[in-house]
Amino acid sequence: MSEIKNLLILPHLHVQNANAISSPMTWGFPALSAFVGLMHALERKLPEHLELEFQGVGVICHDYQAQASRGGFTRSFHLTRNPVDKSGNTAAIVEEGRIHLEITLVFAVSGEACHGDEEGQRVAREVAEIVSGMRIAGGSVIPAPLGEEPRQHPWLERLDDDPEARALRFRRLRRRWLPGFALVCRDDLLTRRLAEMREESSEATVLDAWLDLSRLNHECRLTETENVEGELREEVSWEIRRPPGWLVPIPVGYGAISRLLEPGEVARARDATTPFRFVESLYTIGQWVSPHRLSSPEELLWYVDNDLDAGLYRLANKFPARHTATQ
Repeated sequence: MSEIKNLLILPHLHVQNANAISSPMTWGFPALSAFVGLMHALERKLPEHLELEFQGVGVICHDYQAQASRGGFTRSFHLTRNPVDKSGNTAAIVEEGRIHLEITLVFAVSGEACHGDEEGQRVAREVAEIVSGMRIAGGSVIPAPLGEEPRQHPWLERLDDDPEARALRFRRLRRRWLPGFALVCRDDLLTRRLAEMREESSEATVLDAWLDLSRLNHECRLTETENVEGELREEVSWEIRRPPGWLVPIPVGYGAISRLLEPGEVARARDATTPFRFVESLYTIGQWVSPHRLSSPEELLWYVDNDLDAGLYRLANKFPARHTATQ
């Protein structure tokens, strides 16, 4: 039986100038850690009478507009000119990637505030009001224009314990999220591709598999043909190989590159009372899928899955395990 009993849905939020640079190596959509961070900040920001616990968050993108110009194969971000500094000199330009988004946020929640239909809808409206004053991935939530009715209102969806009724209700939810695409985790494709590459070369690494799945691979094919005179000739053709599906490289957290340092041991740390550790970004393969291809809320939601002993601080999503099990 699933632990997810309620979904808090904030549909068609318009976010302006969100951060498009998700990591040192990827760009194009905010990192999932930004939305998980929003979830934690929202939970701390709730008033006492809203007794809600957040278990995970899913993101469905309906529209986007990257603030970048394209010239040939290169792109450049639209940058702002910063004011002069206190000495009157021109301040340095810090490169920032921005993107406008239209997204739906889906939170898995539990708590006393979820009981009762009228109470649940009141809670959904109050949470949406709080989110409207927060930052989402560094961007601002833009309200609907005056006199224009929002496409959908926020609501709290209670899921049944009966599997058939639960599946029917989730199918109805999926239709309300169309058109759009949900970002899910595909660790399984990365593992599978690494095994295939190591059959050809034992020196293949996870980085090789990650890059292979992240790009268009142009491959040369040689075929032998026979002409009318019976002579064999070699013909060269180029093909583009890429696995099916809209695959993208994504960051999913951080991995430790140092031991856990005691509070105050590192100079100029932001917090002198919390243990400190140097980390670097962790990457995997993600996939944009249409919501109608999701069979359960677990396939949509992201949650924290840390392994402190191994020094892993990462996010996880149950799409790979469930998808592989149905194949």
